[in-house]
Amino acid sequence: MSKQIIECVPNISEGRNEAKIKAIIAVVETVEGVKLLDVDAGKATNRTVITFVGEPEKVIEAAFLLIKKAAELIDMSNHKGEHPRFGATDVCPLIPIAGITMEETVVYAHKLAKRVGAELSIPVYCYENAATEEKRKNLANCRSGEYEGLKEKLANPEWKPDFGPSKFTESVVKSGAIAISARNFLIAFNVNINSTSTRRAYAIAFDVREAGRIVKENGIEKRIPGKLKAVKGIGWYIDEYGIAQISYNLTNISITSMHIAFEETCMAAQTRGLRVTGSELIGVIPLQAMLDAADYFLVKQQRSLGCSEKEKIKIAVKSLGLDELKPFIPEEKIIEYILQKGASKKLIDLSLKDFADETAAESMAPGGGSISAYVGTLGVALGTMVANISGHKQGWDDKWEYFSEWAVKGQAYKKTLLQLVDEDTNAFNKIIDGFRMPKETEEEKKLRAEAIENATKYATEVPFKVMETAFNSLEVMQAMLTNGLQSSLSDGAVGVLCAKAAVTGAYFNVRINAKDIKDRVFAENIIKKAEALYQKTVTIEQETIALINNKL
Repeated sequence: MSKQIIECVPNISEGRNEAKIKAIIAVVETVEGVKLLDVDAGKATNRTVITFVGEPEKVIEAAFLLIKKAAELIDMSNHKGEHPRFGATDVCPLIPIAGITMEETVVYAHKLAKRVGAELSIPVYCYENAATEEKRKNLANCRSGEYEGLKEKLANPEWKPDFGPSKFTESVVKSGAIAISARNFLIAFNVNINSTSTRRAYAIAFDVREAGRIVKENGIEKRIPGKLKAVKGIGWYIDEYGIAQISYNLTNISITSMHIAFEETCMAAQTRGLRVTGSELIGVIPLQAMLDAADYFLVKQQRSLGCSEKEKIKIAVKSLGLDELKPFIPEEKIIEYILQKGASKKLIDLSLKDFADETAAESMAPGGGSISAYVGTLGVALGTMVANISGHKQGWDDKWEYFSEWAVKGQAYKKTLLQLVDEDTNAFNKIIDGFRMPKETEEEKKLRAEAIENATKYATEVPFKVMETAFNSLEVMQAMLTNGLQSSLSDGAVGVLCAKAAVTGAYFNVRINAKDIKDRVFAENIIKKAEALYQKTVTIEQETIALINNKL
């Protein structure tokens, strides 16, 4: 069973006092196993968005400590800011990330809400998936009237808090209320326009957001929906930047993505004589959302989708104007990159020189298996390169999709082979770990033998996976040798030779590891399959050499 991971994104009503913000953040980092991902403070909104992840119990402990500290340091009776708010910790959503369902996340949201109400005497409203009734699902309803209307709201039986006091006590005057939820991943996304008009920014928000706008026809109010589903939006003026923004919450990016919201905003602005100049991401974002944005703009430009991940991130940032107001640093804004910080360095993270030095060092790993995987990576990288540059050939504009498809395939093979560079070394280390197990008792000897057998099987399966992937990657080079730029024939051919070297090297590894496997049926079966792949690869290599000799 995979580890359960949830994300918590509390928004505190303080964006100007750096000392207070640091003190509130510090309590999160006292909880072992919780990782702080992002802190995004806004002076104009006087609000800070904090993002952290971890296992559920640890996350709700960190959230409770944060809410407690915020209530101690923030006095809502003195608070002013552009963003709607009604509490020191205004909202505290929990988001399922891995190994956990929304229903399970709701249970944790209610557990946190109950504790906040009981121990901190803060009125708690549960919204979205944690809502106790339909009208409370919408955060705007729970927060209507904001802090200034909280006393009246608490006195209304229909808006009795789900947990905590229902009176505007002295402590509530200071802390305000809080909204706690379990929800889908939300992207807070602001789009900048070349205007200072809040009214015009609101007009664009009304055009785009799902709720649209309310108009009067013959004295009767009528709602006209906006263009996009799962989008909330308002307009405001940000004094810090001297511009107006349309501020969106994209509540389900599988329904409306960041790039579609951006494009619709561009069109809505243009019809009103305005221009979108860029955008701003508040908090963090999944890697896939950035890659999807890059693919969207690459298709519009009729460019290959088979470029590198790094290049795609750059394209997404520039196409959305995410760096207009301040630098967009992927390592600080993309969840997967943040989680990689502090992790032990992999072989594929080394420079070419360091990788060569590590291989030449006085240790058995990395060895031939990792090198085979890396040679295969270089081979398909060459095939992918030919596909990408062929898509730019003058007169071949109608073929860009064909070459893009091959480049995308090449990138997928490349990604798998890169992962196998490290996995081959990991597999070898599993065998070593098995031999280091104790062997004093009969039970220990049995467990040790089982561990070594399983590790040896795995150490045979990994190079076989290298063989399979490198062999399958040959299709990219073969297609490019036939249909790609003929001036790049040698590049495609070198790609084939690298793939053949990868298959051959991994084939040797399969055979040498399989000889130590006690389960001979398993061993003989994998050797038989490896032999077939090797012979097919030799045939393709010979055909490639004949093709090159014929064409040159």
